[in-house]
Amino acid sequence: MRVLVTGSEGFIGRHFATHFEQHGHRVKRVDIRDPDYGRRFDCRIGFIREAWRNADLVIHAAATIPPIDERERNQLAVANDLAIDAAMFQWAAATKPDKIVYFSSSAAYPAHLQQPKHKLTEDDLNLDMFTNPDAMYGLTKLVGELQARELRKLGVEVLVVRPFSGYGEDQDASYPFPAMIDRALCNQDPFPIWGSGHQVRDFVHVDDIVGSVQALLDAGAEGPVNIGTGVPITMFELAHQVCLAADHKPQWKVHEDKPVGVQYRCADISLMECYYTPTVTLEEGIVRALKARRR
Repeated sequence: MRVLVTGSEGFIGRHFATHFEQHGHRVKRVDIRDPDYGRRFDCRIGFIREAWRNADLVIHAAATIPPIDERERNQLAVANDLAIDAAMFQWAAATKPDKIVYFSSSAAYPAHLQQPKHKLTEDDLNLDMFTNPDAMYGLTKLVGELQARELRKLGVEVLVVRPFSGYGEDQDASYPFPAMIDRALCNQDPFPIWGSGHQVRDFVHVDDIVGSVQALLDAGAEGPVNIGTGVPITMFELAHQVCLAADHKPQWKVHEDKPVGVQYRCADISLMECYYTPTVTLEEGIVRALKARRR
């Protein structure tokens, strides 16, 4: 296949680009940070010029996602994602690629539903009557899903997925998982934990994000489909597992003044498991990350 990957230098994009290259497909990587261009090349330029015609598959992973503290200080930091997505969908309406994968987010779900014990199902989000997504970032993903629905009416297949807290060995240290890995490796003591430590997330390894999307593509699904593990993990539990695997025994220091987002976010993966079952446990993911970041 001819595969276009936008945001190919980002965490999700580069894993998908590598995946399709390893399976023998022709991959066009596009990213504003791509060193091969020698300059900043915004994917919107290509979309406006209607470049990259005849794509069999588009993996649209281009987005601006600053660290959570920056997003909370300035919600407009992610507003650019609206323009990136709009350019992609307009380009797709004109060039008619065979299939698009649009990465929405668990942040698109109503914030008031993200409460203890409630696992989010795809039906918890109604595109005809949506309310209160998680901040501006969640709103941008809602708008993207609405555009995906309109594009389907024009005959273009779109798979919408809603990943939960993706992680992996090569993730940027501004995210909680790699930050904790690095703190354990340098024996940081006391060990800082943002928020109360009781906030819950559903951590899914990037290999399972790639594997589940491939399975959904093979099945011809259009989604939306949650991508997660269905396992709720508190930040205290994550920190404890990381430090245990690293043989580090620190004191904990909570920073309740730091931004943490919603208090509870976990996926109901019943629909996902019709196509794919996660293979990488959090314990295995921690061991892999410790080995990789020790090098």
